[in-house]
Amino acid sequence: MRLFVAVVPPIDVVEDLSEFVEPRREHPDDDIRWATDEHWHITLAFLGEVPDWKTDELGERLERAAKRQSPFELQLTGAGAFPGVPDARVLYAGVRDDTESLKHLAMTTRAAANRAGVTVEGRKFTPHVTLARLRRPVDATRWVRIFDTYDGPSWTAGSLQLIESRLGEGPGRSAAYTTVGEWEFLG
Repeated sequence: MRLFVAVVPPIDVVEDLSEFVEPRREHPDDDIRWATDEHWHITLAFLGEVPDWKTDELGERLERAAKRQSPFELQLTGAGAFPGVPDARVLYAGVRDDTESLKHLAMTTRAAANRAGVTVEGRKFTPHVTLARLRRPVDATRWVRIFDTYDGPSWTAGSLQLIESRLGEGPGRSAAYTTVGEWEFLG
């Protein structure tokens, strides 16, 4: 299974962001592939391909990490691009986390995965919600300026999810996501 660990915003937060993004989706640009609302999440750890036999221990360790975490406030606000604005391949909404709980949670979930024998892929943790992917590197200054004006409602993050990603099985040959585990914060 191709897996990642994430915090998923509640439906009212997703709907608010969707209302802001929708007019931009209508702008004709063949180089932009907009992420669907159902795919919006904050990735804590990308695990890649994980053998079935490792998922039970992985789930147990993620559950322990969640039980030690207290709920915390988040807000989607601002914007950015990876790898950078002048050569963007990904447009994203930023995440405000005054307590830096996401950073801590990313470290503990990555450590939990490593202890379960699962290698965490990716680079330094940057909390974000992917809005769009670009087919080729593009100067995204105008897009980042537009999305940088977004200030969404705050919410209390109360759980983490282990999500399976099946490439090419979603709408328009995008990935299809299925939550295979969810654990409440109890700390």
